[in-house]
Amino acid sequence: MMKKLIFTLALASAVSAVSAQNEVKNDKTQDFNKWSIELAGGFNKPINNGTPGYVFEFVSPYTVDLGVRYMINNKFGIKGDVSYNSFQEKNNTPAFDAEYLRANIQGVANLGRIMNFETWTNTIGLLAHGGLGAGQIKSGSTKNTVINAMAGLTAQARLSDHFALTADASGIVNARQNLNFDGKSGANYPFGVMLNATVGLTYYIGKSEKHADWIVIKDKDLVSLEQRVAELETMNNDTDRDGVVDYLDAEPNSITGVMVDTKGRAIDLNKNGIPDEIEKYVDAKYKANTSNGVDSQTIKNLVNGGYVSVFFDFNKTTPNSESTESISYVLTYLRNNPSSSVDIIGHADEIGSTTYNNKLSATRANNVKETLLKSGIDASRLNVVAAGEDTSVDKNSDAARKLVRRVTFNIK
Repeated sequence: MMKKLIFTLALASAVSAVSAQNEVKNDKTQDFNKWSIELAGGFNKPINNGTPGYVFEFVSPYTVDLGVRYMINNKFGIKGDVSYNSFQEKNNTPAFDAEYLRANIQGVANLGRIMNFETWTNTIGLLAHGGLGAGQIKSGSTKNTVINAMAGLTAQARLSDHFALTADASGIVNARQNLNFDGKSGANYPFGVMLNATVGLTYYIGKSEKHADWIVIKDKDLVSLEQRVAELETMNNDTDRDGVVDYLDAEPNSITGVMVDTKGRAIDLNKNGIPDEIEKYVDAKYKANTSNGVDSQTIKNLVNGGYVSVFFDFNKTTPNSESTESISYVLTYLRNNPSSSVDIIGHADEIGSTTYNNKLSATRANNVKETLLKSGIDASRLNVVAAGEDTSVDKNSDAARKLVRRVTFNIK
């Protein structure tokens, strides 16, 4: 069973080396770190019996392992590691002094990615490893050089983008082992077998955010499809819920419930800058009842919400003839509410320099202020604000730019 696992891992690593290179070249969706350094320590357990009279402790301290790993992609890699093992006798048995040193080259399979752990966790991983190497059993001046095969599983817990905690269980099979693990006599079996259990720390080397152990590489065609779906979902948003999707909506902030045309613009047949439904409501509830100030809070909300605006033609500083009536709503409110004041906010589109547009927006606001002054509103109640360029619409759309060449109000 162990031999099959070793050969399977070795073959998988060899075959994937070519296919993985193509995969990485074809898939540029993610960058990731490939190198890591691994340090671990723990215990070992010789499986074979020792020399008659010598008995191993149930587990012998200690094992120290140091490795360097390179991941070809996020599923397969290779690593080289060296390990030092010392063996300890059981209490009340003859003492011995033996140790085992080994070095191995192993293939690595990232079972966490192969088995799609990312569907349920981003912090737990699992690696399988196996390969061949050489080792030496040593007791005093007596030495026995062996060849070995090993395989194991490494559980991972990601601590950060550059560190992971590991727990490993591995089995090692030695061939040509002529000494027992206690180093006292010739072995009576063709193979020596031992188990290692260690806990350690992995440090990921590189400048990328994540290491191959944790990155999920998506097929470039899938990524392209996901991006397209996301774009379509965004295009089909209807922020103001007027029945016209945003990418076709020339007025994406129209008031909810107000009738709009096929471009999402509020219906304004007399082109005075106030949606017909709002204008009809205002006329019925307010303009016709200026003496008693009916529903003044509603008027204030509509004005401050931008539904009463004064519009300007391109590069002009005087209101267009259709929208001058909008000023009358603000004027009426100020007359009926003598303690109120108003910010007169000038805007411009993005055509021209920023400096020029700032000046243009200020001039537009001042012209509206002048109209209110001539209508008897005290200057102390009127504050001009030059808002400059309005970048909320498509700069290349003439229809959209018409919407931002305006003066709005903020009643206080």
